[in-house]
Amino acid sequence: MDNYVITIAREYGSGGKTIGKMLADHLEIPCYDMEILRMASDDSGINEQLFAKSDEQLKRPIFFKPSRSVYTDELIPPGSKNFVSEENLFNYQAKIIKMLADKESCVIIGRCADFVLKDRPNVLKVYVHAPFENCVKTTMEIRNLDQAEAEKFVRKVDKRRGDYYRYFTGRDWKDADNYDLCLDSATLGWEKCMQIVKAYLEIKMS
Repeated sequence: MDNYVITIAREYGSGGKTIGKMLADHLEIPCYDMEILRMASDDSGINEQLFAKSDEQLKRPIFFKPSRSVYTDELIPPGSKNFVSEENLFNYQAKIIKMLADKESCVIIGRCADFVLKDRPNVLKVYVHAPFENCVKTTMEIRNLDQAEAEKFVRKVDKRRGDYYRYFTGRDWKDADNYDLCLDSATLGWEKCMQIVKAYLEIKMS
C-alpha cells in the first residue's frame, strides 16, 4: 500500500481521538494531534501558546461570510500586522498537515485536515459521532463532571469545533458529504470502528 493519510473528525465524547490512536498503533504509523501545534510553532516562529489558545476555536463571534475566511494555502509573511492572526495560525497548521501527508502515512486528528487534504486521492476522511447522551456519559467519566456540567461542556466544545470548521472551510462540520466514512461509535464500539476504517482503507488504496 502506498503512502496514505487517515483524517479523523470527531464529536466530543465519541471516542474519535481514541479510535484514531488505536488505528495508528494497529497500522504502526504516527498519529498527530496536539503535536501539530508545536510543529507549526517551530516552523513559523510564532509562540506555541498562541496556537494552543486558538486550537479548533475562534476568538471572535461567528458573524462572517465564509468566502472571506476559507483556507486558500496562502501564508501571511512575518512583519505583516496579520502574521499572528487566527487565519495565519490556521495556515501554518495546514502547512504542517500537508508536509506530513507528503512524507509519510499517518493519522491526523481534527484541525480541518479532511478539508486541507480534500483533493488528495490517498486520504481517507472519517467522521466519528455518537448519540448526545452517550457523549455526555463518556464526558462525565473522563472529566469527572456531573450530568448538567457534561451536557454543557459537550455542547460548548462541539459548537466551537463546528464554528471553527465552517469559518475555515465554508462547510458544515457534520455534513456527511465531507467524509468517506461516518461511524456511530456507540453502536459499533471503538474496536469495530477501527476495523471498519482499516478495511475501507485497504479497499480504497488497492
